Amino acid sequence: MNPLHLSSQLCFPFYAISKEIIKRYRPLLAPLNLTYPQYLVMLVLWEKDFVTLKSIGERLQLDSGTLTPLVNKLISTGYIEKTRNPEDERQLVIKLTESGQQLQQQAKEIPAKITEVLGLDEEEYARYKEMLDELACKLEVKGGKC
Repeated sequence: MNPLHLSSQLCFPFYAISKEIIKRYRPLLAPLNLTYPQYLVMLVLWEKDFVTLKSIGERLQLDSGTLTPLVNKLISTGYIEKTRNPEDERQLVIKLTESGQQLQQQAKEIPAKITEVLGLDEEEYARYKEMLDELACKLEVKGGKC
């Protein structure tokens, strides 16, 4: 096995798979007026509303230069809003609007649909998720369950 062949690289399948999975999300997210990165922001907020921009960035491993345009677009669509933290006026926090909260109901079917689109059963999904979490943990990637 030649270590400089593309087929020998561990990184390439991750790159290719990531692109393909995101492509399969597009038709599911389009009716919600969301891109995949915006969907990730919404997932964070559906887990815990009223959080700082910094904490969203840490959770998604995005810098402010990447995250700010995503947040601004979500504000313009009416799904979220920025406000000052009443406990610390220096802090900007992001919170869901009523529209953003209602969007969660519409998005509930997306995980099951994407699993179906990928052709995975529950056991396969769990096995891949566990393997990826283990690798993320080894790489000390935030979000990897160690």
